[in-house]
Amino acid sequence: MVGSSRTTHKVAVIMGGPSAEREVSLSSGRECVAALREAGYDVVEVDAGRDLAVQLSQISPDVVFNALHGRWGEDGCVQGLLEWMQIPYTHSGVYASALSMDKQRTKDSYAAAGLPFVHSVIASSDEVEAAHVLPPPYVVKPFNEGSSVGVYIVGENANGPPQLAREMPKQVMVETFAPGRELTTTVLGDRALSVTDILTDGWYDYHAKYAEGGSRHVIPAEIPTEIFNACLDYALRAHRALGCRGLTRTDFRWDEARGLEGLILLETNTQPGMTPTSLAPEQAAHCGITFPELCRWMVEDASCDR
Repeated sequence: MVGSSRTTHKVAVIMGGPSAEREVSLSSGRECVAALREAGYDVVEVDAGRDLAVQLSQISPDVVFNALHGRWGEDGCVQGLLEWMQIPYTHSGVYASALSMDKQRTKDSYAAAGLPFVHSVIASSDEVEAAHVLPPPYVVKPFNEGSSVGVYIVGENANGPPQLAREMPKQVMVETFAPGRELTTTVLGDRALSVTDILTDGWYDYHAKYAEGGSRHVIPAEIPTEIFNACLDYALRAHRALGCRGLTRTDFRWDEARGLEGLILLETNTQPGMTPTSLAPEQAAHCGITFPELCRWMVEDASCDR
């Protein structure tokens, strides 16, 4: 891989944090710390707390490697802090991070770019529990979380609406269920890497994403060339439409019976998982990019928006 000519010595890897995805973030962060040390950087691990600004001021890093997931770390909040402190950081900036974390506004951006997506509405949790907001089958999920946190699938023959956990936000997304295969494509800078077909015994939930053996990844996906190329094209267009930089991953559903019309975008992740079972590092490796090389590229790509 070819990086920039800039040499960076000290990298702070921020991980953990207070979101529902804390454990995933810690796993991602530890993997990135090891890879960056292998790549020759002076690396400091930071479990991000409310005093993150103080923590970073004491460390004085050249670059922050953002390994946080979920709200605060992925939705523009930490990005805004790093902009204020003028510390270059990995992944997308404030605007793209906030936009991509809001699933409904992400779809608005998809629509503006002419990209296909599934119908959804935003409703209160009370409305969702009182009656079917959409005809079953449909999916209920937070509109600003990731890693399949808080996802409910309401089947076609459901007796009634779902009863949501108390931890669910007051406003949720209700989305028409999209049948078909689970596909995903990673974008690195201005390049879409490949397409992975994700095989599971059931729903691609939190366990399937992060547990050892929870899912099987077929890369490159054994799908028609037209669909493969469309995934690459759509993922890169989504990356650009949302104003992203660095590393992103866009997830798809593909209904084989409908051909190209059956391919729809689910969401774009501005900070994909970097765990041993994560999809983005796996696609990079398929393209000949080792994990330390991937992390090095991300550090050398780091910047501030302003």
